[in-house]
Amino acid sequence: MTEPASGVPYEKARDQLAEVVRRLEGGGLTLEESLELWEQGERLAAICSDWLEGARARLTAATPGAAGPGAAGPGEPSAPF
Repeated sequence: MTEPASGVPYEKARDQLAEVVRRLEGGGLTLEESLELWEQGERLAAICSDWLEGARARLTAATPGAAGPGAAGPGEPSAPF
């Protein structure tokens, strides 16, 4: 899988995001610390989203007969995931 422009592996970004959330939920931070963590979390969430969108595109492209959204017959899901 090709890495997003950030160059950060998905698992690392996910783990760092979980740590940011844990620290924010723990409280005891100054407003400035909270804002910095929030901004870091937003960046990490975007990296994770880019990875997941890329994985979804690869799965869709690799699925036989996948012609895009809504290509499934009646009563069938439009994607295998």
